[in-house]
Amino acid sequence: MEQYLNQNVKEIEISGIRKFFNLVQGQKDMVSLTIGQPDFHTPDHIKASTKQALDQNLTTYTPNAGILDLRKAVSNFVKTNYNLNYHAEDEIIITVGASQAIDISLRTVITPGDEVILPGPVYPGYEPLIKLAGGKPVYVDTRENQFKLTAELIEKHITKKTKCVILPYPSNPTGVSLDQQELQDIADLLKDQPIFILADEIYSELTYEKPHTSIGSFDEVREQTLIVQGVSKSHSMTGFRIGFLLGPQALIKHILKVHQYNVSCATSTSQYAALEALTNGRKDPKIMRDAYLERRNYVIKRLEIMGIEVIIPDGAFYVFPRLVPSSQTSFDFGLKLVEEARLALVPGDAFSDYGQGYMRISYAYHQDILKEGMDRLESFMKDQ
Repeated sequence: MEQYLNQNVKEIEISGIRKFFNLVQGQKDMVSLTIGQPDFHTPDHIKASTKQALDQNLTTYTPNAGILDLRKAVSNFVKTNYNLNYHAEDEIIITVGASQAIDISLRTVITPGDEVILPGPVYPGYEPLIKLAGGKPVYVDTRENQFKLTAELIEKHITKKTKCVILPYPSNPTGVSLDQQELQDIADLLKDQPIFILADEIYSELTYEKPHTSIGSFDEVREQTLIVQGVSKSHSMTGFRIGFLLGPQALIKHILKVHQYNVSCATSTSQYAALEALTNGRKDPKIMRDAYLERRNYVIKRLEIMGIEVIIPDGAFYVFPRLVPSSQTSFDFGLKLVEEARLALVPGDAFSDYGQGYMRISYAYHQDILKEGMDRLESFMKDQ
């Protein structure tokens, strides 16, 4: 019966990140710097609120868009932190993680044949969702532009079929962000055009030298912009699967229909955990952010000592150095690194063809693990 399956589904492959992670999982004496999973435990007060929700039998369906108190907390959170103005009643949906927010957004705005512009290299989760919605991903080479998808690059790729531009900043895998002026230029370019903006800002609380700026704060593109947020990275709550989708009422009312038939609602107890995170856990991200900054600086310093080319990331917890000889693919280089150095990094070509030649290092790991990983990388590079 396999031959009768949806061809779009059959053509999708497992994420290169997971493929490589699974390849090294369980191997002895292996240092893995692969997964973007915070190594902090979920704060105790958030776990306590989850237990309380269970004890109070808050385990039933919630409104499709999520409990109103949580949507109010999200509204207040993004207003305070990012100068975003979204009404809790009809402009916010609580989703099953950021991934579901991206999925239902793309399924709502894309019709077969539409083109979606996105930077390369980029997180591999967007392309399959674009294709499942019948769209075509249009990658923009950002390697010579500090990995930034700027207005100038976007304009060169706009056609009559362009329906959406994805802005995933701070970026996975590069860690770079767009500044105020770069976002203003994009807003000036796309305003009044029939093109949606999907801004994946899941790492917005993990920025370093400067605070995050959201494209949603520019009034001229507000009505065509959808913002993806969540607590997975900011509060180390990846398993709770809570994301937020914010957008103008005219768009959210239609996306809510897709969400309703897709999952009904996000998990009730996880929603109460997220409510606690956004009300009494405002300082939680800072503790993690300070640790990540220290780790980032350590990894960058070690790479620079090795003479390895790297762009210093503004946020998230990844660096994306150019490591791979031109004679090898990133995947083959990664295999060699595993076999000879017992070190696992994610091959850059998992993030589109424009990641070829690079490797992603996650520094969401304890300092001791990072040191051992960098020691092994340095020894390996000396032998090449």
